[in-house]
Amino acid sequence: MNNTLEQLRQYTTVVADTGDFALMQTYRPTDATTNPSLILKAIQQDTYRPLLKEVIQAHHQASLADITDHLLVKFGQNILNIIPGRVSTEVDARLSFDTAATIKRAKHLIHLYEQQGIDRQRVLIKIASTWEGIQAAKQLEQEGIKCNLTLLFSLVQAVACADAKVQLISPFVGRIYDWYKKQAGTQWDEVTYAGVNDPGVKSVTQIFHYYKKFAISTEIMGASFRNTGQILALAGCDLLTISPDLLQALQQSTQTVSPILDANTAQQLDIQPLILNEASFRFLLNQDAMASEKLSEGIRAFANDAEKLDRIILDYKK
Repeated sequence: MNNTLEQLRQYTTVVADTGDFALMQTYRPTDATTNPSLILKAIQQDTYRPLLKEVIQAHHQASLADITDHLLVKFGQNILNIIPGRVSTEVDARLSFDTAATIKRAKHLIHLYEQQGIDRQRVLIKIASTWEGIQAAKQLEQEGIKCNLTLLFSLVQAVACADAKVQLISPFVGRIYDWYKKQAGTQWDEVTYAGVNDPGVKSVTQIFHYYKKFAISTEIMGASFRNTGQILALAGCDLLTISPDLLQALQQSTQTVSPILDANTAQQLDIQPLILNEASFRFLLNQDAMASEKLSEGIRAFANDAEKLDRIILDYKK
């Protein structure tokens, strides 16, 4: 019998959620996704510190933002030498509420990739799923720059991304789970809320059903998993981005995998379309305490890690 990871690949594209090249060679993902936290973690390892030094030496006179972009692209370039598919590279989270600045930064990242001979079709620009971020992605997609909308916690955000015709969304399963578990406190029952009953799994399932019901081409990539049960409960999702520890757990398991999400089943469901504009998007997101809180928290965390990365770069420049 194939191990659980190999079985999962029959129904879902497996993506590595790491900036560690060696681990990508071990688990052979199709795509890879990074974020500021993962890059920050990587460059603090002895293995990747020379890469940071190389970028700073080559672009010593460049601005801090420019050096950061060169570093992100250097990681992306190395990742693309390993995987057959696409890599996601994130725009600075501090630009999450600035459409014009997000577009400018995204174009710069694509320009740097193309300077290295990398086709833009192999790169997804990762942007937070704020209203401003979604509008930036809408314009970028029209110009042939594919986007991955991250920090996504609700159907409202997913529908706005679909309206913008973005390439891919990354709903965060584990962070949704974290919020509901914290709210429940001592009343939380892990068994009751496991598998298909996990609140993060239910959120992605709702988005999957909506997208497939209305034949939306935007890809769904479940992200931010806390356990293998969440992953297996989303077998059949377009893509799943999985951390190295959970990839290892799946590879070492022989649990049987069956497809849970099915596009044909979704098309038979009675689902009403959600019509959005900026005002309704903002109101509905505001009414969803979990989604609005986790979006804000996620942006703060990524912005904080971006600031730490800035400090590391400045220290090496001295």
